Amino acid sequence: MSSGLRLGLITGAVTFLADQALKLWILNAYDLASRGRVEVLPFFDLILVWNRGISYGLLQQDGLIGRLFLLGLSLAACVFIFFWLRKPGTVVHSFGLGLILGGAAGNAVDRAAYGAVADFVLLHAGGFEWYVFNIADAAIVVGVVLILYGALRGEAARS
Repeated sequence: MSSGLRLGLITGAVTFLADQALKLWILNAYDLASRGRVEVLPFFDLILVWNRGISYGLLQQDGLIGRLFLLGLSLAACVFIFFWLRKPGTVVHSFGLGLILGGAAGNAVDRAAYGAVADFVLLHAGGFEWYVFNIADAAIVVGVVLILYGALRGEAARS
């Protein structure tokens, strides 16, 4: 196993476990659903939102066929990223792909278990509220930024 593949899989596994552990705690131990909106810091609240769509709540799916399609899309993304990880790349590239893989897998488990993704982080300031997201979503965004950064620097193909 190449070092890039190993790094990506370890990063993906850690991301997945952190995402799922926090979601289980938020849903069961903390029981955010019964608490409503909880202010943590002046710019950060916890609030439970079930996202039946993709990023930013696009393509909302309430029916079984739509939910299965989104689950299949998540699983296909995981397979695609796994094979992409097998190609030589830089540490930044492998780490970024691992973050995306772990985030996609975490959200796929939510879709399979609940029919929707559990989102609960809300950032806000000066009357502006960002969309509600979770650890998996944040990992995917950071992973994409890292891959773009590496690509712009011409590093994606180096090993």
